[in-house]
Amino acid sequence: MNDVWILGIESSCDETSVSIVKNGNEEIATVVLSQMDTHANYGGVVPEIASRMHVENITLVIEECLKKASMKMEDITAIAVTYGPGLIGSLLVGVTSATTLAYLYQKPLIPVHHIAGHIYANNLEQPMQFPLIALVVSGGHTDLIYMKDNYSFEKIGGTLDDAVGEAYDKVARVASIPYPGGPLVDKLSYEGEDAYSLPTPLDDTSYNFSFSGLKSAVINLVHNEKQRGNTINEADLACSFQTRVVDILTKKTLRALKQYHVNNLIVAGGVAANSGLRNRLKTLCEENQIHLSFPSLKYCTDNAAMIAAAGYFAYNLGRKSGYDLKAKATDVLH
Repeated sequence: MNDVWILGIESSCDETSVSIVKNGNEEIATVVLSQMDTHANYGGVVPEIASRMHVENITLVIEECLKKASMKMEDITAIAVTYGPGLIGSLLVGVTSATTLAYLYQKPLIPVHHIAGHIYANNLEQPMQFPLIALVVSGGHTDLIYMKDNYSFEKIGGTLDDAVGEAYDKVARVASIPYPGGPLVDKLSYEGEDAYSLPTPLDDTSYNFSFSGLKSAVINLVHNEKQRGNTINEADLACSFQTRVVDILTKKTLRALKQYHVNNLIVAGGVAANSGLRNRLKTLCEENQIHLSFPSLKYCTDNAAMIAAAGYFAYNLGRKSGYDLKAKATDVLH
């Protein structure tokens, strides 16, 4: 069987990334140009600035990746690109670049759903074992997905409002924790105690999640304490918040594994880097003889290696697009 070299392009939010992956599991070269420092000045991602910076950098990042891999476009088998979901202006830059390259070099164009990319980041670590449950936790998603085989996605639950990563950032902002707040809340949680009374979010029999109530409880708590002239203990607040989040994520994930009679769990997305979630799941999976897979920290956040890895399996299944591929701000994983 001939080797397949996929060039992946990811520009769904504020990272401009290009990667070349061989056979869906071997990262040859990856370049990620982060805009974090720029958006930190505004306390969050500014869509107009993000898309403008993608335009300025995408060509340079493509050239740098090819140079890093010592390859030419003629060596590439196919081009995979994130078409959605994400910030529409940012997505358009990546999609336009990918379709242009595919047309100029007559390469197959592979559309990749952003969440499929996060899931297949795990395949860069070790071959994914099926059937499996994927817990996707990021700034835009909190989903439980059942996969009986490659590129077979059955969403069994998801967030009804705020995604878990979004909730982390909003709580950090309320607590005056600098952007990006999620990693700092995680770090602070180990320095504090579960001292604040916060609700467990949507603790029901479904596989859905809801973090807006927990977020509102934190906002009200901080407001009321300030009104009384009391000082918020940021470490204790971080610990109490993270404890509630990790409790409900792990509880529903373990229940899904048992109901679907699955012994394989993969975790994906930016919040997969959260040490509290990682540690709890490692313990629970060891106790229940469940095979657990996390991506390396570098594959948790947005990157093109995950898009190229997913693109390989989509390519093998004949999932190709014409040059009229459209970017989509929202789209269902299928």
